[in-house]
Amino acid sequence: MSDRATAPASGAPSRTAAVIPAAGRGVRLGPGAPKALRAIGGTPMLVHAVRAMAASRAVSLVVVVAPPDGAADVRHLLDEYPLADRDSTRTDVVVVPGGETRQASVRLGLAALPDDVTAVLVHDAARPLVPVDTVDAVAAAVREGAPAVVPALPVADTVKQVEPRTGERAGEPEPVVATPERAVLRAVQTPQGFDRRTLAEAHEKVALEGEGATDDAGMVERLGVPVVLIPGHEEAFKVTRPLDLVLAEAVLARRRANDGF
Repeated sequence: MSDRATAPASGAPSRTAAVIPAAGRGVRLGPGAPKALRAIGGTPMLVHAVRAMAASRAVSLVVVVAPPDGAADVRHLLDEYPLADRDSTRTDVVVVPGGETRQASVRLGLAALPDDVTAVLVHDAARPLVPVDTVDAVAAAVREGAPAVVPALPVADTVKQVEPRTGERAGEPEPVVATPERAVLRAVQTPQGFDRRTLAEAHEKVALEGEGATDDAGMVERLGVPVVLIPGHEEAFKVTRPLDLVLAEAVLARRRANDGF
């Protein structure tokens, strides 16, 4: 895996790149290593995520956005877990330092892309087991002209809108104010795919306070640009809590048994 992107040749065809923000600590998984570095099947989640992007023939570059002071450590980690030969021949992997928020990290990842990249997939390191078919489908939809594409699944549970209790009232029962119709709701996943110029404009114009944006498609929506959904996959779930790690281990074990993954 290389440390820096190769300058594009004049007249080179446009390319698709993936940006993986991996600068967060993931406190909901409990104490220990940052979430992206937690192991599944003996391999860090971040490595699984990089391999998932590199497995797509559409992706020729993966930019990993590391913690602000941890780029060298992440580079070393990725060198310890190289891509498969078939992936390393067509996919470069670079590491850049990130920012204090996910939004800042994605913006820094975008800034590291060479000029010939016209489509960008933004993928959560905490979704390590996304199938390559989902990655391919998102990339294809962007190539076919959609400015923003999100994989998503129907919502299985009934959802309640509430009046949140915060501050001194945190933990108190929360009044229900509405029950949205489940049929029109979707749970979104990643990678989310974008026309590069559209995503760059969103990061330039949409400033959010606090922790910043956690959903790049939501930023594009604020520009008034249409966002479309395509079918997601159950195995593209986000590893957020300890029980998710158990499920991820089970999925990976089944893949290895059935497919030699």
